[in-house]
Amino acid sequence: MTDHQNKQITRQQLIDLLNEDLSREYQAIIAYINYSQVLKGAQYMNIAAELEVHAGEELSHALIIANQIDYLGGMPTVVPKPVKTSEKAEEMLRFDLDNENQTIANYRMRVQQCEALGEYAISENIRKILIQEQDHQSALATALNEDVPDVSSPEQMA
Repeated sequence: MTDHQNKQITRQQLIDLLNEDLSREYQAIIAYINYSQVLKGAQYMNIAAELEVHAGEELSHALIIANQIDYLGGMPTVVPKPVKTSEKAEEMLRFDLDNENQTIANYRMRVQQCEALGEYAISENIRKILIQEQDHQSALATALNEDVPDVSSPEQMA
């Protein structure tokens, strides 16, 4: 664990970090909706259908994170992170996998930060989201014919 991960954060910092997470959830919703509809080719039909399911799950995550921000006294953001697009199926899946890797790394850190603040219920909600995010990561890695990336330390996200 780096000092940054271990460092005690304030409630306001947690709100700000959760708003970043919420922006990333919005990004995922938009990307999954777009990619699920534009992926072409027989080899991508199964993953396209799965991406539609992922879009709904990401919406659920966004609602949970927005609720936690509100609980902490913050205002949930309304701005998504930018969504990358491509004409190439493999690039779209790569963008999704990169985003999932970042989301998982962030949520793992967020669990520790919530627990350091004594916000165990928020931590538990994020743990539930992590289960689905790791499923998304696994599905995307499989679609790309790769092993699931190890994102256990921020250094691997650089």
